[in-house]
Amino acid sequence: MLDRRKFILSAGALALAGSLPFGAAAQDVTKIGFVYVSPIGDAGWTFQHDEARKELEASLGGKIETRYVENVAEGADAERVIREFAASGSKIVFATSFGYMNYVERVARQFPNVTFLHATGYKSGKNFGNYNARFYEGRYLNGVIAGKMTKSNIIGYVAAFPIPEVLQGINALTLGARSVNPNVEVRVIWTNAWYDPGKEREAAMTLISQGADMLTQHTDSTAVVQAAEERGVHAFGYHSDMSKYGPKAHLTATTHHWGDFYIKTVNEVLAGTWKPENVWGGFKEDMIRLAPLSPAVPDDVKATVEDLSARLKAGTFHPFTGPVLDQAGTERLAAGAVIDDATLGKMDYFVQGVASRLPSK
Repeated sequence: MLDRRKFILSAGALALAGSLPFGAAAQDVTKIGFVYVSPIGDAGWTFQHDEARKELEASLGGKIETRYVENVAEGADAERVIREFAASGSKIVFATSFGYMNYVERVARQFPNVTFLHATGYKSGKNFGNYNARFYEGRYLNGVIAGKMTKSNIIGYVAAFPIPEVLQGINALTLGARSVNPNVEVRVIWTNAWYDPGKEREAAMTLISQGADMLTQHTDSTAVVQAAEERGVHAFGYHSDMSKYGPKAHLTATTHHWGDFYIKTVNEVLAGTWKPENVWGGFKEDMIRLAPLSPAVPDDVKATVEDLSARLKAGTFHPFTGPVLDQAGTERLAAGAVIDDATLGKMDYFVQGVASRLPSK
């Protein structure tokens, strides 16, 4: 219920409030709101956004005051929280989940003097932009490692919802794995939730029982890595480095880094130079990185991953380079062709090598 999700002043903001003389020009401090879909915790999607919020505070100090509400469901609660931020004086609102998109769009029209940024969506407006990271780049590298190290040739993938962003990751991991091991198959179980540790654990255990000796997830908790550690298989963390939850299981993780983007965006808003744009950054922009590789990863595999990482940073390699065939054998990308962002953003199929089927629409 929303009454449990009261606005929380960050430690930095509290310190600032305590240091200001009574009656100081609080209007000179720009209020910024963050809406989080899951608990912050100490790893995962929301944790990475909150770490970036702290980087923002450290960079801009007394110029800003940040607030956040965590664990906000993608529905009516989200619209109320986004609107309340705008109505209570926030000049910038970051809404950090795909399902917030339509609510951000609606509230943005009602508050034309507030700047809204939405993570992982595709809509924009005069005072409304979107931002995302190329998660699929890290996924491809995870796939290369998994393809080289798997003994069973079965990789398990715990996924939240069958939207393009999630399908990109599943397909990129599959392409990476099969680039080094054409016998690999990827099995997917959907949780229909971004954050549900119980469902995530159950899905992981099911995949292990089906023979998967490599696991990863596009969900928010550490349950999949913990299940892998418990059952003696390997795993790839997601969003953040999850190695402390599976010291033996964890091979690496695709990690997300939002701090530079938040700092740049807020500085532009404060300077009056911000304009809505579609931001999509990857290795090249340092929005995606790999966590340190486990000592269990063989040296030749590390060398391959380092080479691919360098090519991603240089912009000379794209995980979706043809030929790409879907499950039915239909060519989706011709040999030598590189997928464009518009097509990538509408991905609605599994590539060959994914053994599971997409849910019916």
